[in-house]
Amino acid sequence: MNGKHELLFICTGNFYRSRFAEALFNDKAGKMGLSWSAFSRGLAIHLASGDISDLTVTALDERGISLAHTGPTRVALCEEELRRAKRIIALDRSDHRAMFEAQFPDWKERIEYWSCPDIDRESPERCLPQIETCVMDLLKSLA
Repeated sequence: MNGKHELLFICTGNFYRSRFAEALFNDKAGKMGLSWSAFSRGLAIHLASGDISDLTVTALDERGISLAHTGPTRVALCEEELRRAKRIIALDRSDHRAMFEAQFPDWKERIEYWSCPDIDRESPERCLPQIETCVMDLLKSLA
């Protein structure tokens, strides 16, 4: 990837939270001139339908961020992508730790967990700004 470090955002369906984090990170990292890029994957993409959540599309549009900063559709996580990433962030410990350990137990020590719950436990009005704060803090630490 042109000498860039890669960051992997993981959520359940690769539909809502991880796609928002990916697009936000890529937009801001590019503007900051950082040698990092993000991609996102899901642990259970069969639980979502469609390419990307309308909530994510709206939140990115409100921030002036192009959908070109995220992949075209949902993608399931595979071990090759875990090897590819320099940093790996799962969007919510309570949602993802058990799923991650069941699917990829050898990787459990490399995962960073945030606390950004899915829509069944946190409204988008609270969750997406929370992800945004986490991404901005991450970008500051990488700058």
